[in-house]
Amino acid sequence: MANLKYFIWLATRKGFRAGELWELLSRFHSPEAVYFAERAEYELLGIAGARRESLEDKDLQGAEVILADCDRLGIHIMTIQDADYPELLGRIDDPPVVLYWRGKALNVDDRLSIGVVGTRKSTPYGESLAGRLGIELARRGVTLVSGMAEGIDAAGIKGALQGGGTVISVLGGGIDVVYPRQNRWLYEDVAAAGTLVSEYPPGTEHAGRHFPVRNRILSGLSRGVVVVEAGLPSGALISARVALDQNREVFAFPGPVAAEKSLGCNRLIQRGEAKLVLNADDLLEEFTGVLAREVPQGLPPMDERTVAERLDVEPVPAPSRPKEEKVVDKPPQRAYISLTDDPGVLTEDQRDILMAIQHKALTADDIAETAQLPAKRVLSALTMLQLQGWVEEKPGKKFYAAVIVAP
Repeated sequence: MANLKYFIWLATRKGFRAGELWELLSRFHSPEAVYFAERAEYELLGIAGARRESLEDKDLQGAEVILADCDRLGIHIMTIQDADYPELLGRIDDPPVVLYWRGKALNVDDRLSIGVVGTRKSTPYGESLAGRLGIELARRGVTLVSGMAEGIDAAGIKGALQGGGTVISVLGGGIDVVYPRQNRWLYEDVAAAGTLVSEYPPGTEHAGRHFPVRNRILSGLSRGVVVVEAGLPSGALISARVALDQNREVFAFPGPVAAEKSLGCNRLIQRGEAKLVLNADDLLEEFTGVLAREVPQGLPPMDERTVAERLDVEPVPAPSRPKEEKVVDKPPQRAYISLTDDPGVLTEDQRDILMAIQHKALTADDIAETAQLPAKRVLSALTMLQLQGWVEEKPGKKFYAAVIVAP
């Protein structure tokens, strides 16, 4: 591409967020036009001070060095105007103008991709969950999108690779700069079986301030994001927040109430910001009919020992749901909740939801419409009702009252 050096020049201007660079590109239509514009044109757009000075710096030497480094290191460059730029990523508010990548071409528009995030200081429980999830997603043809940090990131990637799946790792520095250093082998494995991607040019050190910015790309390349294990505060929660802002589906694995590394996940579930999941099937339920040809179903489950051997960890039993009973025309006798004897047993939201599903199983959307409640409040209340055993989830993501509310 003849204008590649101008794209790199634009992407390396100081003081601009990615969304602002995209706006500049949209106004001028090409990076060359931005480059050759004069001061008055910048000022008309309200660009002043150090940011205007950065645009007035027409030295292309830095861009030419980056081009040479990419050629030497076998790193590919993709711009937002290229035909193969992921449409899924291009729809976010602040898409990167330039992406650097190594490995297989990015393919998230025709395949289901799920982001997997979590704490660096993970527990054996969290690593086992992440590894199992990676294997299960791989066996169903789903691309796993993650970072490259130790802990949950590494465990999920390792599981996906063990399952023969495709992995996309979004980095917070240059692709040629391995971080953390102990993950060098993982870099090479991902480059061979998937894609390493970054908006930072070669030679860029991984810095703490880069990772929150990086997270928008991770979730932007994903149709949903699952938080496996996270404390409070946690970078994984930033990823979840960004995903919600991008209208992505967010999921979380629950953990013990007092477990420090599960506080973030439990809080997301409590607030109705994430759906509680226990395995890959729970995730994939949300994407029924979305790129279905890429998500084979009905694969036989693997036992704990097989999973542990593949991941080289101690076997940790996977969470399981209580067995569900089929809803029949005349349901079995159910317990009563008396609002007269114990008026504080239910919140108003929980009461309205139970009343809506007393005699008919409904989806969360139908419940929100029937009870006239916001969707997030419905999801939060449903989660608490399920944990208390007062609501059961039935096939088709429908919910049914396991108790009868008595006035």
